[in-house]
Amino acid sequence: MLAHEPLGDIMPVRRRKRTISDYMSTRKNDYVTCAAVESARKIGNQWRLIVIRYLLERPMRFNELLRVACEIDTKTLSRVLKYLASEKIVQRQVLGTQPFTVRYALTDKGEQIRPIMQSLKAWGETWILGDTSLETRQKSSALAP
Repeated sequence: MLAHEPLGDIMPVRRRKRTISDYMSTRKNDYVTCAAVESARKIGNQWRLIVIRYLLERPMRFNELLRVACEIDTKTLSRVLKYLASEKIVQRQVLGTQPFTVRYALTDKGEQIRPIMQSLKAWGETWILGDTSLETRQKSSALAP
């Protein structure tokens, strides 16, 4: 390095740190909207599906859902019900009793999910519960002499 060279030529150029927005596309229509994907975004959450499953049986009060819905905590159940109500999948009905009670029921839009849930149930019986029973049979047959 020569003493008469300016420091700016030797010093590395500082680059701006990249953020997530640098990697995101600026165009809005980069993809074709898929109805299946958008539907999964609306109802695809684990707790949403569980709540919808029980509401397909009958309208229920908050505490009833809390008891049957696979150990969901109160905060999560409240958040899920508010979301489903905002999407017009669940209807919140305040009953005129004292103390007031709130009952949750599926709307017509929510009832349209019934065939999807039946398909999920059939798939689960075949591939989830069916695989479990197959594994159990294989283990028991391997233990047999």
